Amino acid sequence: MTGSKLSHFDETGRAHMVDVSEKPETARIAVARGCVKMARETFEIMSEGGVGKGDVLGVARLAGIMGAKKCSDLIPLCHPLPITKVALALTPDPALPGVRIEATVRTTGKTGVEMEALTAVTTAALTVYDMLKAVEKGMTITDIRLAMKEGGKSGRYEAE
Repeated sequence: MTGSKLSHFDETGRAHMVDVSEKPETARIAVARGCVKMARETFEIMSEGGVGKGDVLGVARLAGIMGAKKCSDLIPLCHPLPITKVALALTPDPALPGVRIEATVRTTGKTGVEMEALTAVTTAALTVYDMLKAVEKGMTITDIRLAMKEGGKSGRYEAE
């Protein structure tokens, strides 16, 4: 744990948006990961492109990018940020079976892009689910977490 004070609450316990006006602008990056697990049959249909909705992973990649850009509209206390890069890798993994998702988000700003990276992974995963739910409703979206962040006062964090 990095700190004992929750920054999104004032001294009276009311939620507020953190004031970042005095923070310096720094280069920031965040990487988040997650997966969508599915039945082998669903994985094969997705891999062969047999879904009537088209390129599942291509659509999910675009959805993840859009999710990162809309993060401050979805999470009440997130600052709108000038995102400079969003990249998503969606990798079919027959060992799951399913899709591994990784999002990398960059900015130069006064606050980090961890929430944007997590939102990108989540939005991409939900899109995979949406596009394949006609074949399988029992898919699971799992293991969404921050893998790495760098920049700002707290420096570098890397998950174990």
